[in-house]
Amino acid sequence: MSTTFRPYVPEQSLLLPPDVREWLPEGHLAHHISDLVEGLDLTAFYAPYEGDGRRNAPYSPRMMVKVLLYAYATGVFSSRRIAKKLEEDVAFRVLAAGNFPQHRTICEFRRRHLADFKRLFVEVVGLARELGLARFGKLSIDGTKVRANASKRKAMSYGRMQEEERRLAGEVDALLRSADETDVAEDVRLGPAVRGDELPAELRRREDRLAAIRAAQARLEAAQRAADAARGRQPGRTRNPKGGRPYKRAYGEPDEKSQSNFTDPESGIMKTGNEGFQQCYNAQAAVDAEHQLLVATDVTANASDQGGLPVLLDQVRETFETQPETVLADAGYCNERDLADLETRGVDGYVAAGREDKGVAGRDLEKHPATGRMVEKLSTPAGRAVYAERKWLSEAPYGWVKHVLGFRRFSLRGLAQVRGEWDLVCLAVNAKRLHALMAA
Repeated sequence: MSTTFRPYVPEQSLLLPPDVREWLPEGHLAHHISDLVEGLDLTAFYAPYEGDGRRNAPYSPRMMVKVLLYAYATGVFSSRRIAKKLEEDVAFRVLAAGNFPQHRTICEFRRRHLADFKRLFVEVVGLARELGLARFGKLSIDGTKVRANASKRKAMSYGRMQEEERRLAGEVDALLRSADETDVAEDVRLGPAVRGDELPAELRRREDRLAAIRAAQARLEAAQRAADAARGRQPGRTRNPKGGRPYKRAYGEPDEKSQSNFTDPESGIMKTGNEGFQQCYNAQAAVDAEHQLLVATDVTANASDQGGLPVLLDQVRETFETQPETVLADAGYCNERDLADLETRGVDGYVAAGREDKGVAGRDLEKHPATGRMVEKLSTPAGRAVYAERKWLSEAPYGWVKHVLGFRRFSLRGLAQVRGEWDLVCLAVNAKRLHALMAA
């Protein structure tokens, strides 16, 4: 007996539902994001188009925000991939409602409105607070290294820059002398009024690279001067006025191993969990313990988390006019000044004073009383129990970012733009989290 198959007629014409929203099942993430964006204040996204009288009608900012937010929530970060999804993916087509912006348009819209995504992030957190899904009673703060849009092979140390500067300067001088000799010979052969050739490409390439190296040196030296000034060091001093050994380097002179990247100078070499040392940024977030929503964000170019606690707590206070009762953070955030700051704020902090295998070895707790009190608190069973919550509160959202969304590398360059993209990523995580919570 022959097998009867289900009908398969590729050339069959179909009448799709007239409402494109019916192409997706009820409760789909795209519907949730569409409804969420419809309720947000998008004034800042429309402001650039007010009264400019352009002939070509731009794409609706509301549509573009929905598409970008859904793209990030589903792990699509490249503007080219988003443009392709708009042609091939039903959910993208439903959100775009027949619009097909090119990848350059998507990229430019994202770049133009990076600061505005921070406002949407704050607004969504405020909405979660109104729904009782974020209470700010307990926050867990942590950071994660995210790859920069640059290769560590495009970085060079200050010492190597000095060597390359001397080498390239010598080669440029030699090429200039050769060019002068050629000019003299051509003047004799052709006459001084006849033009010869353009600047040799070989000379131009070396001069461009020499200029790039000198610019990188200047960035490192400026950063070192700022660091020396922050430590209270004064120009011209060769020895600490409080006593001790002479300074190893002149004021504003970077260490020979200090590096700068030519592709993204604001990023830095950082140690990652499983990829060794890479060109990265340090992405920070505060997680609300109620339902693990991200409520404050920051990005730094510093591999260390030191000083990150006050920044995120100030952001919560200034944005939402509140402060948490309890804060959890790992040993990377532990320093005497910030622990004392927690006490001044009246926040019950649980911050590890050191790694489990090292503890507080070598630290004088009499000179660091706030650290001593923290060590004493975390030595109790109750303190250890509260601190243990940090691991699953903070690390789960970063797992969603890196393993569910697949966001492990920034698409943009420069600290300001990277911060904007991190806000967009965290906004997408919160939108997806709200979808799950509200559907439960």
